[in-house]
Amino acid sequence: MQKKIRILLGLLCLSLSLTQITFAQSGAIAGKVTDEKGEGVPGASVTVKGTQVGTLTNVDGTYSVEAPANATLVFSFVGFLKEEVAVNNRSTIDAILKVDAKSLEEVVVVGYGTQRKVETTGSIASVKSDELTQLPITNVAQGLQSRVSGVQINQNSGSPGGNISVRIRGTNSINGNAEPLYVIDGIQISNSGGINDVSPLSTINPNDIESVEVLKDASASAIYGARAANGVILITTKRGKAGKTNVSIESYYGVQQVTKKLDVLNAAEFAQLENETFKNNAYPDPASLGEGVDWQDLIFQKAPIQNHQLTISGGSEKTQLSLSANYFDQDGVIINSDFQRFTYRLNVDHNVSKKLRVGTSVMGSFSNNNGIEAGSTNVGDAGVVTGTVLGAAVGAPPTLQPYKADGSIFPFAEQGNGQYREVINPLNYTSILRKRNIKRALINIYGEYTILPGLSYRASFNADIDSRINDTYLPISIIAAKDRNDNSGTAAKFNSNFLGLLHESVLSYGTKIGNHHSLKFTGLFATQVEKYNSNQINATGFPNDATRNEALQLALNRTVSSSRNMQRLDSYMGRVNYGFKDRYFIDVTARVDGSSKFGANHKYGFFPAVSAAWRLIEEPFMKDVNWLSDLKLRGSYGITGNAGGIDPYQSLATVESGGGYDINHTYFTAIRPSGISNPDLRWEKSTQTNIGIDASLLNNRFSLIVDYYIKKTEDLLYIKTLPLSSGYSSITGNYGSLENKGLEIAASANLLDGPVKWSINGNLTINRNKVLDLDGGTTDERFITNYTVLKVGQPLGVFKTYVFDGINQTGEAIIPGYDGRLGGHKVKDLNNDGAINAADQIITGNPNPKFIYGFSTNVTFKNFDLSAFFSGTEGNDIYNVSRLSFENPLGQRNLFQGVENRWTPENPSNQYVSPAVAGRLPISSYAVEDGSYLRFKNLMLGYTLPAIKGISRIRVYVSGNNLFTFTKYSGFDPEVNTYANSNTTIGIDNLVYPQSKSFLGGIQLTF
Repeated sequence: MQKKIRILLGLLCLSLSLTQITFAQSGAIAGKVTDEKGEGVPGASVTVKGTQVGTLTNVDGTYSVEAPANATLVFSFVGFLKEEVAVNNRSTIDAILKVDAKSLEEVVVVGYGTQRKVETTGSIASVKSDELTQLPITNVAQGLQSRVSGVQINQNSGSPGGNISVRIRGTNSINGNAEPLYVIDGIQISNSGGINDVSPLSTINPNDIESVEVLKDASASAIYGARAANGVILITTKRGKAGKTNVSIESYYGVQQVTKKLDVLNAAEFAQLENETFKNNAYPDPASLGEGVDWQDLIFQKAPIQNHQLTISGGSEKTQLSLSANYFDQDGVIINSDFQRFTYRLNVDHNVSKKLRVGTSVMGSFSNNNGIEAGSTNVGDAGVVTGTVLGAAVGAPPTLQPYKADGSIFPFAEQGNGQYREVINPLNYTSILRKRNIKRALINIYGEYTILPGLSYRASFNADIDSRINDTYLPISIIAAKDRNDNSGTAAKFNSNFLGLLHESVLSYGTKIGNHHSLKFTGLFATQVEKYNSNQINATGFPNDATRNEALQLALNRTVSSSRNMQRLDSYMGRVNYGFKDRYFIDVTARVDGSSKFGANHKYGFFPAVSAAWRLIEEPFMKDVNWLSDLKLRGSYGITGNAGGIDPYQSLATVESGGGYDINHTYFTAIRPSGISNPDLRWEKSTQTNIGIDASLLNNRFSLIVDYYIKKTEDLLYIKTLPLSSGYSSITGNYGSLENKGLEIAASANLLDGPVKWSINGNLTINRNKVLDLDGGTTDERFITNYTVLKVGQPLGVFKTYVFDGINQTGEAIIPGYDGRLGGHKVKDLNNDGAINAADQIITGNPNPKFIYGFSTNVTFKNFDLSAFFSGTEGNDIYNVSRLSFENPLGQRNLFQGVENRWTPENPSNQYVSPAVAGRLPISSYAVEDGSYLRFKNLMLGYTLPAIKGISRIRVYVSGNNLFTFTKYSGFDPEVNTYANSNTTIGIDNLVYPQSKSFLGGIQLTF
C-alpha cells in the first residue's frame, strides 16, 4: 500500500512540475481573479485565446502571464462562467468570475420524470455514456463496475456475452432474484441466469446509452414499489436534438488473451507420480517423456474483438431523430466460443402542436452465441471441477495425445491400454454444440399532452419481445469406440418466447408559489402483463453426426416437454415534491402494487417512502464559509418490495406431469400433485433508512458524497421442509429476514483546470450482511453445500468446514475421521473428544468483501487525453474447489505443480499429501483462500486530430484492458462466482471461464 501511495504522490509531483515548466512565466500582464464575493479563486485558468500559452492563479487568486497587446485573455474555473477580456495594451487586468447557474440546474433522471440535481433527496448516482463505454463491454452492467458506490458487480464468467451479477447495497433475498430492476426508456427488464448463460443485458447495445442513474435508497426507488427492493437502474438512450444533423462513426478492433495459466506437472513429473500412486511401472522411463502436451495451450487462443457503430442524430424544432446501427463481434479466449450482436435503435420525438408531443423508442437486436461450458453448475466438491473444459484441461494427462493421425479428436479411453477411461479429452468440450440465438425488441410509444400550464398527461405503451432458440449436440465422434451404444449422440432443441407488455398513464402538475415555493404532483396508473412459453425436444441414439440436432426424428429415443405461464401486475403511485428557496426539500411517495403471483389474502402491497434534504449552504449563517461551495444533508425512509422472488402459481395447489405410476406392472405417465397452496404468500419487503451528505469545496473543485444506510428485508421467501406425512416435501412461504447496513463514499477532484486538465474520481463501499431468521425460528442453520451454510447471525454464503491442521506425519496417531493415509490431511479436533465429527466444523471463510472500491484519473493536454481506471475488493474469501481435486494425487489426472513437493517419508511436506488411489481430501479450510484483488482495469490514450473539411472531429485511441491483477488468489481469476444466479452459494470457484486482457485501437469520426 505504501508503494502505491508513493507512486500516486510521484505522479502528482510530476504533473505539477510539468505544469510549472510549461505555464509559469514572468509576463507583462498581472492581476487577480476573484469570485462574486471578492474572494480570490486559486487554481483558475488564465490563457491567451487561440494559443496554448497560459498559467494558473496562485492561492490568493493572483497571476502573471505574457501576452501580445492585442490579445484576449480567457479566465475559467470549474463551476464558473468563462470570462474573456481584451488586453488593449494594459499591464494589469482583474477578472470576476460568476457562478455558472447551469451547475445548479443540472438534471438527473428519476422515476417517471426528472429533477434538478440540487432538488434530489434520495441516494441517486449518475454515470454518463463516455464513462460506460471506456472499456470494450458487452453490456451496461460491466460499464458500471466500480464506478458507483454501493453497487457490487461481479463478472461471473469471462465468456463472450457472459453473465454478470449486480447487487445494490447487498443481497436482499435468499431464494428470490436479488438483481436490480432495469428501466430502459420506460421499459422494465430483469437480469438473471446461470454461469454458462448469455446475460439478458448483453442483447442491448451500450453505445446507445446516454446516461445511467442508479436509485439506491428506498425514497428514490419506492416509485417502482414491488420490484424495487434490490434497487433500480434507469437507462436513458440517446435522443436527437434540434439543429445540425450529426453523423458519427466509431470503430475499434483488438486482441484478447488469457491473463494467467495454472502451473501443472509436465509429462515426466506426471509419469513419475503415476508410478508412485499405482505402485507399478506403467512408465518405465518417466524422464524421457519431457514436457508432454500443454492442454491449456490447446484450448486457449488469442481472440479478436471488434465493434462498429453508426449514429445519425438531429432534427428541427418540430421533429428530432436519433438512429443507430451497431455490430459487435467477440471471439472467446477458449476455442470455439464467440458472441456476435447486431443492433439497431430509432428514437423519434415529434411536436404535433404546442400542447401535444409524441414519440417512440425502438431497440432491436439479434445475437448469436457459441458457448463453452466452463464452470460446473453441479454442487459438489473435488469431482465437479473436471466435468468442464477448464478442469479437463488442467487434469488431462500430459502423456496422452489430443488428436489421431487423421486429425480427429483422440478419446483418452482409446489410449494407454484404457487406463484413462475415466478422464475426458478437453477438446471434447470444445466440440459440443451449444449455440444460442436471441432475437429481442424493446419498443416504447408515448404521447404527452399539456392540459393546462404546468399540468400534463403522458401515456406510454411498452413491449419487451424476446425469442430464443438453443441448440445442443454431443457428437458420437468424441466417444471412444468401445463405449458407443444405442444412446450415443445426444441432442436437444429448446425454443422459448417472452412477451412483456406495460402501459403507464402519468399525470403531472408542477407550479411555483410566489418566489420561494415549488410544488410538483405525480400520479401513476400502470398495468403489466408478462407471458412466457417454451418447448423442448431431447433425443439420444443417432446413426452418425451428419445432421447433429437438425434431424431429431433420426434418434432412437425422444422426449418432449412444454410450459406456459403468465403473470400480471397492476400499480398505483402518487408522489409529491416540495421545495422552499432551494434550501429545504421534501418528497413523499406512495405506491400500491397487486400481483397475480401472490396468495389470495395478500394480492396487494403498499410501499410508502419519505425523504428530505436541507441545503445548509443557502442558510445565512453559511455565507461567510467561503471554502464550501455546496453542502446538503439528506435523510430518507421507505419500504420496497421484491415480487421477483418466486415464479408464478407458487401460492396455488399445483400439479405436474411425469412421475410414473406402476399399475399391475404397467408403467403410466400421469399428472400428480406437486405443490401445496399458501393463500398468505406475499412480497419480500425491505425497509430502508438512509442518511447522506453532499459537499463541494473550493469552488466545486472537490466534491464528496457520503451515505449511511440500514436495510432490513422481511417476509423472505424461503422453502420450508415439511414432514413426509404431509404428502409434500416442502412449502414456499414468507419466513426469513436479512439485514444489510453500510457506508458509501464517493469523491472527485479537479486537480488542474488549465491547459493541462487533471481530474480523479474514487468510491468506497462497506456493506455488512446478516441473516436474522430462516424459517420463523425453527432452524438456526442449514447447509446449502458440503461447505456453505445459511446461519442466523452470519452473512449469506459463509463457509463452514473443518480446520486444516497440516499432514499426518510418521509416528503420529491418526484420529478417526481424518484422511486416513500416512501423509494425508489432518483437521483440528476442536472439542478434543478424540474423533472428527460435525462438532469440529466452524465458520472458516466469508465470501462477502469487507469493502469494494474503484478509482479513475483523467488527464488532457492540448489534443491528447489519457485515462486510467482501477477496481478492487478487500477481505472476501473464495472456496477454491479445484485444490481439492488437483492437489490430491489419486491417479489418472494431472495435478498442480506444487504436488512435486508431496509428502514422502524422505520429504515430510506439511501441505501436499502423499499419493493414494481414490484418495479424498476432507472438506476443510485448506480450500479457503483470500480473494482480495486490485485490478488495473483500463488504460486509454487518445489523440484528437485537427478538423478537416467535412469532418468536424477525428479521435484515435489505443486501450489496454484488465492489464494487471494484484492478488494472492491461486486460481485463474479472483473475480469468480460459479453459481451466478444463487444468493447463498457465492464465492465458489469450480474453474469458470476466466476474464481476459485485451489491447485495442479505435477511431471516432463526427461529420
